[in-house]
Amino acid sequence: MKQHLVQQQTIQRKLNQSLIQSIQMLQFTSVELYEYINEIAEENPLIEEVVYDAGEHQQTYQASDTYSIDAMNSSEKTLYERLKEQLLTIDIPEELLPTVEFGIDSLNENGYLEISLEEWASACNTTYPITEKALHIIQQLEPRGIGARHLGECIYLQLREMDGYRPFIEDLLLHHLDWIADYDWTAIQESYGITQEELDDLIKLIQSCDPKPGKLLDTTEVEYIVPEAKIWKDQDKWKITFYHWSAPKLVIDSSYNQLVDKEAERFLKSKRDQLRWLEGALKYRTATIELVIREIVERQVDFFEFGLLHLKSMTLSDIADKLELHTSTISRAVNNKYVETPHGIYPLKFFFQSGVSQDDDGKKTTIVLKHMIHRLIEEEDKARPLSDERIRSRLQEKYSVNIARRTVMKYRQELNIPASYKRRKE
Repeated sequence: MKQHLVQQQTIQRKLNQSLIQSIQMLQFTSVELYEYINEIAEENPLIEEVVYDAGEHQQTYQASDTYSIDAMNSSEKTLYERLKEQLLTIDIPEELLPTVEFGIDSLNENGYLEISLEEWASACNTTYPITEKALHIIQQLEPRGIGARHLGECIYLQLREMDGYRPFIEDLLLHHLDWIADYDWTAIQESYGITQEELDDLIKLIQSCDPKPGKLLDTTEVEYIVPEAKIWKDQDKWKITFYHWSAPKLVIDSSYNQLVDKEAERFLKSKRDQLRWLEGALKYRTATIELVIREIVERQVDFFEFGLLHLKSMTLSDIADKLELHTSTISRAVNNKYVETPHGIYPLKFFFQSGVSQDDDGKKTTIVLKHMIHRLIEEEDKARPLSDERIRSRLQEKYSVNIARRTVMKYRQELNIPASYKRRKE
């Protein structure tokens, strides 16, 4: 009886360990999976070869782009590419995007803007106010401090996001940075009426900032964006093509089946068990990711058809409930995974957006509402800019969206757009 119980506990431990490993494999990116399987193959003599097919899961069309593991291993992201990646998840008017990208390309390796806004406007054949907006977008990117024009602004962009920030810090950093450089603590205390303790806290805050934020993205570690699938339209139907590199094939060496040595047989049994687990875990990973992507496409088909304004509110729980999986499983399945769409390459997490309830058609996502507000303000009469209440009315008239005035104000402030009286131009 006792021996039977021990056997059951041993089996349960093995099952739990296998389950944990399968879950870990689910959250691997394609490149991490490639490295992980190759490590196992080096130690398991039963695996003769791991075949990575750069083709497609369903041969329904000829892809325009070709990817390969070898090509991935010879590429490395630059500071500029990493910053531009972040633009995918930000609501930017299409006409402003080239100006923003030009600004990113004009940063030096430390993340500072090396040209004036006037030069920027001239180079992009646009206006000074447009480059101001573009700079503001760049300064929202990570790491904070990117897009600064001088050291004081760089530190300010970082400090304003921290606990302990106070309004006088902006004036100090933008107009009196020399006081800090000269250790003129008396001038700071007298000008802003702060105590010695507050001054000490301020100095600690400043010391915690990075004067060269661009270096934080200048790493020798290679990161890749490798799409799991391509979402495309064939006449009037949307289709998904899954790439094979996420589901490598294992070529088995059968010559070891002839061995009769007991010691070797015990070793081979453990390797056969590992092989069976690996094959099962790969199938589980592939099936789960494919199910999740199919469900995303089904729910977000309007986005693929018409673009950002049609992105629907969707949560991890929505997908988990439909697929009868745990929310954490969905989270792992979408973590660091990407899909190729007609609108560009997007992280799967992008499609999970919170929303504001509407009377007629469920919810509108926050990013869509902000895009609508931004567009209305872009189109307003600058001599008679729209108040928050007028924006609320226009949203209802133009987009059939019903939200409160305070919600408009909240999103406008999050977009760093000033109130109407500050936007007025004669």
